[in-house]
This record gives sequence, C-alpha cells and structure tokens, in this order.
Amino acid sequence: MKKDSRELVAPTRTSPTESFSRAHDGAVTMDSSLKATLPAGVVPEAPPHDRAPIIVKPTAARKAKAQKAERPSRHIIAALDVGSSKICCFIAEVKNHGTIDIIGIGHQASRGVKNGTITDLRAAETAVAHAVEAAEQMARAPLEGQPISSVVVNVPGIHCLSHRSSSEVRVGGPEVTDRDIRSALAQTNSLAVAGRDQLIHVIPTGYALDRQRGILEPRGMAGEKLTVQACAVTALSTSLRNIGHITSQNRLEIDAYCNGAYAAGLASLVDDERQLGCTVIDMGGGTTSIAVFIEGKLVFTAAIPVGGNHVTSDIARGLTTSLADAERIKTLYGSALATSPDDHTVIDVPPIGEEEQAQPNYVPRSLLTGIIQPRIEETFELVRAKLVDSGFYQVAGRRVVLTGGASQLAGLCEIATLILDKQVRLGRPQHVRGLAEATGGPAFASAAGLLLYAAQHADEIPARRDNFALPMAFKLPFALPQFGPVKGTEMLSKVTHWLKENW
Repeated sequence: MKKDSRELVAPTRTSPTESFSRAHDGAVTMDSSLKATLPAGVVPEAPPHDRAPIIVKPTAARKAKAQKAERPSRHIIAALDVGSSKICCFIAEVKNHGTIDIIGIGHQASRGVKNGTITDLRAAETAVAHAVEAAEQMARAPLEGQPISSVVVNVPGIHCLSHRSSSEVRVGGPEVTDRDIRSALAQTNSLAVAGRDQLIHVIPTGYALDRQRGILEPRGMAGEKLTVQACAVTALSTSLRNIGHITSQNRLEIDAYCNGAYAAGLASLVDDERQLGCTVIDMGGGTTSIAVFIEGKLVFTAAIPVGGNHVTSDIARGLTTSLADAERIKTLYGSALATSPDDHTVIDVPPIGEEEQAQPNYVPRSLLTGIIQPRIEETFELVRAKLVDSGFYQVAGRRVVLTGGASQLAGLCEIATLILDKQVRLGRPQHVRGLAEATGGPAFASAAGLLLYAAQHADEIPARRDNFALPMAFKLPFALPQFGPVKGTEMLSKVTHWLKENW
C-alpha cells in the first residue's frame, strides 16, 4: 500500500504521573520519595469507605490542564488553487474580530493541468500533495502537527457559466424572513441541468417588495410578494468530479467551490471599486477569466481559453528555443509594448536541441516584442467582445483590475488601456495578513480570495442535494441513520424541529 506523502505524525503526549493513586481495595499507595519524608513507624491512614480519597496531582499537571482548558479553539480554513501554471495552498486562521492571518503557504509547479482542464490525474494528485504538505509544514505549530482535512477549491472560469435569474415568492408571514429569501433563491436550482451542471454560486444582486425596487435588505419589512434578482454560476459536473478526485486522493474534503475570477476580485478590489462597478481580468497560465462587480455583487463571469502559456509557446516557436528558455526570456526581457531602444538591444536565445551552445545566438529584442504584442492584443480583444456580448461593457464602469501571474508582463496595462478604453491597474491581495513579498503579488490573488470567500461569503454557497436528488433549502444539521429504524424520540424531535424551521 502506497504511503501518503502528506501524512504528518502527531507528537506523542504522555500524561503526568500522580503522587497518589487509589488501589482496588480502597487503600492509598504512596510514591517512595514522599514515603521517605514521613517519620519512622508512621503509616498513612486509609480513607474511610464513605469518603472519596484525596488525590494529589503535581503542580505542572494542574497548570497544563488549566492552560488546555483556557486555550481558545482555532478557526482554521484552507484554500487550494489548482491552476495551469502553479498549484497553491493557503492555510489561514480566522480571528474573532474577522481578520484573516495566513499561517501556511505552499506552491508547486503545476502538473497534469492544461488550459484549466485536468489532463493527468496522477500528476495533478502528486502536485497537490506537495503543495499541501509544504503549507502544513509551515503551519505545523498552529495546527499542532495535525494535517488539514478540508479545503475551498477554485474552479477555472472556462468550466463556469453565469446566469441572471429573477424569482418571485409570496411572503409567508406579516414580514419577510430568511425562509422567504431561501425559497426564492431555491428556484435557481432549475438553472443547473441534472447530470451536466452543478451550482457553485447563488448571489443575490437585488430585491423588490410589492414592485418596489432598490431594496437592499428586505428582512423584517412588510409585504406580500418578494422578488429576488440573483447571479447564479454553474460549473461542469465532470470538471468538479475530477477536482474532487485529486483532493480525495490526498484525504481532503471540499467545503465549497469558487470561481477563480470571483475569488481574485474579492482579494484585490477595494470597496469603492466593487460598489461603483469594476471588471476583474484574471490572467492565468492557460485561461483568462472575467468577473464583473456592480453595487458590491458579482453579476457576470466568463472566460477565454488564452493565457500566459500561449505567449510562452509563441516565443518558443518564433525563436526556435525550448519552452523553459522561452519562459525565462519572457520573464526577463518580455514586453507587450514596443519601445525605441528595443532595436538596439539584443538577447541571447539558446537554440533548441543543443546541449552546449558553441556560439551566442543573438536576436534583437524588438523581435521578441513583435511576437508577444499580437497575442496580448488578441487576448484583450476577446475579453472586450465577451463584455460587449454580455451587455456589461458599459454598465460595469471604467475600471479594470488585472490579476494572475500572466498580468505581470511589462506594458500589459498600457495595451489593456488602449483596447478596453478603461482605466487599468494591477491588483494584489489586500484583505489578508501574513503574505510575504514573494507571495503577495497578482499571481496569488485567487488563492487569497478563496480564503475570503470561505470566511465571509459562506451564505453564497448553494444548497446541496440529498441522496434522493431533491433540492434542499439547507443541508441537514444532523446525520440521518443509514440502516434500521430510528430509536428513541431524539431523532424524531430533530426532524420535526427542522421541518418547522425550513418548510
């Protein structure tokens, strides 16, 4: 049987010895060191049978027990970003005042993932195992040597589809309650085709009560008909099953799925950008994802199958060099915007297939820029077409935030400004603490956003389905028995209480 490379061995803990212990006959046994301190001929009196014996414990044991009782329980969450260029795992602790402190980081070069799709399960499992193990080792002290058991996982935008829905329900009482809102949102389950799609987000974007629009918080308000506008995001079931396979092989459960561009927006946008309208473009290795925020809510998401790896492939073909050398050249000398000194600057390009380069192979830097710029222009033209077709190009405002590892290319913001005709800036994670400079750039915005989604947006996780494939408003707060009849009345009372609260 193959040993799990992620398995961490918890430190062994031994209980302290007691100076006195009660024997089977009710007598008291005494430590030899304490017995020596008694006068000669003095025998300790056994306690009477109607009185409990006095048990003396060492001071250190009492202090350890008191510290263990006073130690507050930690709220630990973990995020797993499975991308085409890297696989990243963040472990964080949520404080009582709501701040998120990252305590563990692990990232590895991606294997078995191409253009946002898992192509090799075994290779992807191994890369995930290395990333999670590195994060666990960094967070070993806060985790007390125990491995994490569940994660929030990103879903590439290429496998997601956003829907706009509007549902109307009759208010069940004199005022609007959570039950009424849940009943309206439950109607979005029909957007997912059984066996093909699965809901991963149900985000309310607006409310109307008796045709009165613009209501921000309907709970507690009087009315008869409640209308809820929502943005629902579905994902391919096959993609989710493949992601679930590589996590389950690493002994991880999935708490929730989250669209990658949505997570990047949660981490990199400020409140005013989300409220006034902003477009997030998450440029990964294999895909470029789009998320539009209006009035603080996600209203649209899409993706195109073009990313940073396509730029690397163009350089490798255009300069006849290896992919590794093409990636290095892109990082060191690449630019999306041509400048006048490029004609006078040369770079050394190792020819492909030659182990030892006999003589330098110099090419002008302008040739490299001429390869990169058309691909970048094509990418933003496709993004613009997606926004125009969706109808959100104008209403999304004039603000664009770029995230993802491929967004760090020089001159990228200038090209985006020219093609999209909007104000463009580079986004970085802003709402989490504990990120080092190396992991605080745009490439890690999506991973940080997964933590924010788990800590602050858990109410957007759609209802799951039970074993009978019937939509449930909420997951049952107890486990139903698998076999045999229900014994006693405790389970019956729980079922009755749940039905009264949710139906």
